[in-house]
Amino acid sequence: MQRILVPTDFSNNAYAALLYATRLFQDQKCKIYILNTFEVNTPVLTSRINTEKGNILYHKLSNASKEKLEETLHRIIRDTEHLHHSFETISVSKELTETINKTVIQKNIDLIVMGTKGATSAKEIFMGSNTIKVIRKNSNCPILIVPDEFEFYSPKQIAFATGLKRSYHEHEIKPMITIAKVFKSKIRILHIHKEEELDQQQKRSLKVLKQHVKNFEISIHYLHKDTKKASHIQEFIQQKIIDMLFMIRYRHGLLEELTKVAVIKQIGFAPTIPFLVVPEVH
Repeated sequence: MQRILVPTDFSNNAYAALLYATRLFQDQKCKIYILNTFEVNTPVLTSRINTEKGNILYHKLSNASKEKLEETLHRIIRDTEHLHHSFETISVSKELTETINKTVIQKNIDLIVMGTKGATSAKEIFMGSNTIKVIRKNSNCPILIVPDEFEFYSPKQIAFATGLKRSYHEHEIKPMITIAKVFKSKIRILHIHKEEELDQQQKRSLKVLKQHVKNFEISIHYLHKDTKKASHIQEFIQQKIIDMLFMIRYRHGLLEELTKVAVIKQIGFAPTIPFLVVPEVH
């Protein structure tokens, strides 16, 4: 059974991500945890009166969180009554990324699914600050980023963007393989390179990767690494009609660069398709 964590701020985008998760695994029984976090901002030095005000504010925010989670729960049950998923809501007064990391461990989560931006994020920015923080600070669990109010359709073609700099561990490839098996997806290996020729390490990495995906229809494509690589990935997605983008997050890899706010604003790393990010195995 898949165990999926879906953070929500109760925006339309967050609900679309939740709905996408239920559709992606519609043929499997899943346990889906719907998480909302809220923070009570009170002064560090507080008097008895301020403490009482803080307690009142906490209960107010906690009740609002639980009520909205209950509304979301009833809505998603109604919208997925033909599926076999079960749901559980979690309301926590903690910082989002810290709570996600703890929940991943406590609930043995297989996949995090979240929207690209919340209700208050600027429209011109593809990934909101919370999404970027979760990608960067999460080291244990795959994350599926779903574009703004994205409607589900089967991911028949998955692009794996990689520099082939190291061999791939089975656990790193498994999330992509799991989805590809369900939808009989074609896998497009997009090699982002500096040199035209593969070096020995890249050749070994490609050989290992081909072994991992031997049961699928695959193709290999080459993209020269330059300052416009983000926009080139976008062009590839559009030209090849890609349905899902997959990357492994290395500490000093391409994804780290693409999730810098300056790069997002300047280049516009804005795939219009779901984006599956898997942390490297150490």
